[in-house]
This record gives sequence, structure tokens and C-alpha cells, in this order.
Amino acid sequence: MVNLNLKSIVRRMNSSSSSSKLKYRSLSSTLVNDEEESDETQKCTEGGEMDVVTHLLLEVRLNNGEDLPVKDASGSSDPYVKFRYKDAIVYKSGTIFKNLNPSWDEEFQMIVDDVTSPIRLEVFDFDRFCSDDFMGAAEVDLSQVKWCTSTDFHVNLLDEVNEPAGKVSISVTITPMTQLEVQQFQQKAKNGILSNTEKKKEQRANNTQDWAKLVNIVLVEGKGIRVDEKSPDAFCKFKLGQEKYKTKVCSNTEPKWIEQFDLHVFDTSDQILQMACIDRNTNAIIGRISIDLSTVSLDETLQHWYHLEGGPEDAQVLLLITVSGSHGAGETIETDEFNYNDIRNTRIQKYDISNTFNDISDIGTLTVKLFGAEDLVAKDFGGKSDPFAILELVNTRVQTNTIYKTLSPSWNKIYTFAVKDIHTYLQVTIFDEDPNNRFEFLGRVRIPLKSIRNCEKRWYGLKDEKLKKRVKGEVLLELDVIWNNIRAAIRTFKPMERKYISQDQKFKPALFKTYFVELKDFVSSLASCKNDIEYLLSWHSRPKSLAAYVVFMIFVYYFQIFFIPLMILALFGYNFVKFKTNGEEISRTPRHSLKGQKSEEEDEKSGGALSTLSSIPDILQSVQSFLHFTTQLIQKIKNTFNFTDIWLSSLAIIVLFIAFVLLYFVPLRWIIMVWGTNKFSKKLRDPKFVDNNEVLDYLSRVPSNTELQEQSNERVNRPINL
Repeated sequence: MVNLNLKSIVRRMNSSSSSSKLKYRSLSSTLVNDEEESDETQKCTEGGEMDVVTHLLLEVRLNNGEDLPVKDASGSSDPYVKFRYKDAIVYKSGTIFKNLNPSWDEEFQMIVDDVTSPIRLEVFDFDRFCSDDFMGAAEVDLSQVKWCTSTDFHVNLLDEVNEPAGKVSISVTITPMTQLEVQQFQQKAKNGILSNTEKKKEQRANNTQDWAKLVNIVLVEGKGIRVDEKSPDAFCKFKLGQEKYKTKVCSNTEPKWIEQFDLHVFDTSDQILQMACIDRNTNAIIGRISIDLSTVSLDETLQHWYHLEGGPEDAQVLLLITVSGSHGAGETIETDEFNYNDIRNTRIQKYDISNTFNDISDIGTLTVKLFGAEDLVAKDFGGKSDPFAILELVNTRVQTNTIYKTLSPSWNKIYTFAVKDIHTYLQVTIFDEDPNNRFEFLGRVRIPLKSIRNCEKRWYGLKDEKLKKRVKGEVLLELDVIWNNIRAAIRTFKPMERKYISQDQKFKPALFKTYFVELKDFVSSLASCKNDIEYLLSWHSRPKSLAAYVVFMIFVYYFQIFFIPLMILALFGYNFVKFKTNGEEISRTPRHSLKGQKSEEEDEKSGGALSTLSSIPDILQSVQSFLHFTTQLIQKIKNTFNFTDIWLSSLAIIVLFIAFVLLYFVPLRWIIMVWGTNKFSKKLRDPKFVDNNEVLDYLSRVPSNTELQEQSNERVNRPINL
């Protein structure tokens, strides 16, 4: 029943004017009944008894808004309104994009039982990929509304700190209802609400467009980000058409966000990517960026420092932008034509040894032909999937179109990557597309560039996310990498390109134990050498001890500094002869796989521990990181001498031979002087130079046992023709 005594109210109104009628708004004049008008629902009788009023019909018309606050990077907002009655959300309006003076022109009806409870309006700014921003709110007192008459309200909005936030105009009508009218209303209402926007929403859902371009954005870091010379709590908001993204907050003048996300370009929308860097404390805009994506080449990653307009002079952010098209997969790849056409011949000439010093930083070019995949895992209820592929070369990332409802997609795409380091790998990952944008993993393959056999059409078996186990499915690729050996050799002794998006290492007891056991085995081998030396020194075998003494004396007497690279070369020669003598193949397969990979589990502690105990995982993480670095370094050194990577081992032999010649003909003191001069003058020649260790930079390219396991690909016996 209605909270107020409607019977007494209506009777008082009737007694005050016996000759008048209290005319109710009939359902035929509202959205409750669009076609029929019932003669049975008379609202009152002339001077007689009236029908009993049991409920009230509240009709709200949302007209427009004025002077709403700016919430987007574009200097506009995408407002919509939520209506609350008794703390429950009863209606949500449509979103008006890029408008501070929106006109909604929407209407809804609902049944209320208490006019003393106000209806609350809350205005929000729509964000697709994060929580919507609150703009302002206001309340309307329903007890001030005259029955059966439309009352206009121009309410002033207040934000979270009670500051003015614009106005919203609505019209409110309250109409008494009989029990019969309530029943008729409930038959037509949806969740107690009747609205004229339901059909519009259905039409918008049916008329959704496929994207024309996919824009992958990586926000890496910023520098010079400050407000009034203070360190802000900075976050960034991106806007492309009707899509938005908001980053996390970083409290630093040089914040490191390292966030990756996708936005879309639709045929009917503009291609201006807008970004605003905002201080959370003051809500002040530090600076803006506008990028015309129509000028960005398709399927190429643009890495650039962008200056923040309107901000400090040195305020910049580093962005990686890749634009991928959504063209269909019906194009046929002409393999023979591509292999022998002028484009490939031009590339071969470009990276010829004779042109080495034309552009020393341009190592080579990788061409990827992605034909398709077979026997993928079914992720949908119909036994199918909607697969698409992502190809990555360090920070360069491209994405194919989605092939719907199939386990054997055919893409037939050609992609070209600029190779900055020959020791990197191509990673192909296949996902299943879901309507809610939460993609499901199907398979992954990682291919080192140096292992590529040019123009070989080959099936690659897919692996799991950690690249440890084989999963269902294969992908058909043809790869062609053309590169310059001398440029690659020079690049080998420089720091590797940092991959911005990578998984953070977590403490894992099983992995910790694995590293410890492997390090213990290495220490045991050193202890074995020590025991051999002690055996010779103890003269248990006089002939052996005497021979060792003579060799030691001769070596010390005749030792020269150039013996060092010569001895290392001798170790290479010994291993090479051993492999040839034993008839063993020099392969990339690791000789000893890491133990305990299947039993990796994270130790999770319950909350509420003391601060001293809570620091233990961090300490163990540091120990694990040190052990990880040490064991990886040991593996890389061993794999260098084992010819695990023939190219790198050959490069080491060449460098050692050059070192031998230099040390033989040039006095050591001159070499040290040149080396010291080079070290002291590097900062003078290049202020941005970052000091490095050439030996460690070289070893960073040598694959460890874990990397070898991840990069090993078994050949799949499947016919080439799809």
C-alpha cells in the first residue's frame, strides 16, 4: 500500500469540489498501453464512490544536461544518468558521447509506494575498460510534485566534494493507480520498469560495427611529470572514438606504468588518439597528446617519446603504438613470386657484406608468412573457436583478423619485421576471441631467428603458455630472415633490447630448489678438481705428481699473456674434436633439463603475519634472483663451449683469435692504455651512454637450458597443402 493515506487524500479532494472529477492519467496515454484504451478503468464516478487507489505511477522524462564537467582526455565527456529510488538503481540512461550539454530525451515509468522518499540522479562519465568517473548527483523531492501534472525540475549537480557540476533537466509526473491498472502495468513492465529506450537499445545492439583497425598501445614510462615542481600521483586517460582506457596511478616524476591495452578504430569514427596525463590529487591535467593514427603504417610498431602539450617543457611519455588492419583472409600468397622477386633481391643486396657500414644499426629483415593453423582446441560450446594470432618480435607486435567458428583457420598473411638483434625470437600466440574481450589461450610457439631455414614452409607444434609442454594444434609458417653477419656481431656486444611487457618473477619453492641443486652440482664439480690437485700435491702417484710438477714449471716459466685466448681456443678445439670423434650432433637441444618443472607451486602464506615474517618472501626472492642469474650464466658459458649455438661459438672463436693476434703483436701496456682511454672517453663522446660489460652482453645472447627447452620445436609430419 502507498505510504500516504491515498483514500483520505482523494476523498478530501472530492469533498472540496463535489461537481469536479479527479481525472487520472489513463494507461493508454502512457507507455503502458500503446494501442488499447480500456473503458473498464474509470478513475472516478460523477459524485459517486471512487476506485480505491493502491499505488502511484511515477513517470520521469530525462530531458538534457548543461555545463557538465570535463572528464576525458579530449576535453569532453561521455555522460549517462543513473536513477536511484530507496538506494536501488531503477533506471540507467543511454550514453551521449563527447558532449558536455547532452540531450537524452528518454522516459521511463515505475510504481512507487512512498512519495516522501526522493529520487536520486547520479551522472557518470562512461569508460569502456575501467570504472566510470563520477560527475555529479542531485535529488528530487517527489512530495513537491503535483499529481496528474508534469512538473519540470532543473536540478543542480554536486560532485564528490560538493562543488557545482552542471545541471540536469527532468520532468516528473505522479499518477494514482488502481489495483487493476497495477496488474496491467506489471504485465508489460520489465523488472518493474517500462521505458521507451528498450527498442533503441536492441537496435543499437543489432547495428554494432566490426572494427576497421586494432590499435595496440603500450604506455611504458614518463619523465619530467610534475605539478608545480612537485611529484604528482599521475595517471593517464586514453580516448579513441567512443573507447577509453585509464591507467594505474604512479607517484613519481618519472613514472613507469608499463601497461598494454587495445583500442579500436571503426569506419565511422575519427582516428585521433587522445591522451591526457592527470594528477589524481588536484585533478589537474599535466599535459595532453593527440596522435593521428591515419599516419601510422599498418602492422609496424611505432616507438616514440611524445611531448606533453601544455605541461612542463621536459614532460614526455614513451609510447609503443601498433596499428593492425582487419582485412579478410582471402588473399592468396604467391610464394614463388615473393621468393625471387625484386623485393627479396633488393634486401639481399642491402644486407650484403660489402654494404656493412652503410647503416650499422640495421641488422636485417624478417618476413613471416602466416598461412593458417590446424586442430586447435575448441573453446566454444559448439565445439569451435574464434581464433586469431599475435606475432611478437621483442616489442614489435601485430595481430591478425579473427576467423570465426573454426578449428582450422586460414589467415594467409605476410608480415615484415625489422630485426634489431639476430639473437631474438619470433613468438606466435593463438587466442580464442570472446564477446566479453577476455581472450582464451590456445597455443604458442617461439622460434629463434638464427634457427630459421629461409623460405621453408613448415608446421610448428603449439605449446602451453610456459612453453614447457606440447598442446593440441599446429601452425603453418614460412619464415625468411635476411641479415648482415658483421652488423649482428657488433650488436652482440651491446645491451639487449628490453622487452617492456613481461611477466614478473614470483618466488616458487620448487624453482628455488632446482637452482640450488644445480649450483650445488657445479660446486661439487669444482670440489672434484680441488681433490685432483690435492691428489697430485700429495704424491700418492709419483709419476703423475712429477709430470704435473714439470708441466707447471715449464708453463709458468714460458707463460705469456696471449696464452689465455689460446688456451680458451684449445678448449673449443677439444670439445669440437670430441664431438666429431664421438659422432655426436651439435644441436640446440639441452643436455640436462631443469628438474622440478612439473612440481612448481607457489607458497602462499596466510595474512596477518608480523612485518619481520612478511619480509621473508622478498629475501627469498632476492636469493632466487641471484641463483637464477648465476645458474643461467653458468649454463650460457657451458653452452658456448658446447657449440649449442654454432654462430655464437664461431663468433667467440673469431674474437679470441683476433685477441690472440693483438696480444701477440701489440704490447699489453698499449692495449690496456687504449682500453682505459676508451672507457674514460665514452661518456664524453656520448652523454647518454650506459656502461656495459661486453662479455656479459655476449653471454646474454647464448641460450640457457631453459631457453633451449622453450625454443625447441619438433617437426610435425603433416602435408603442406591446406
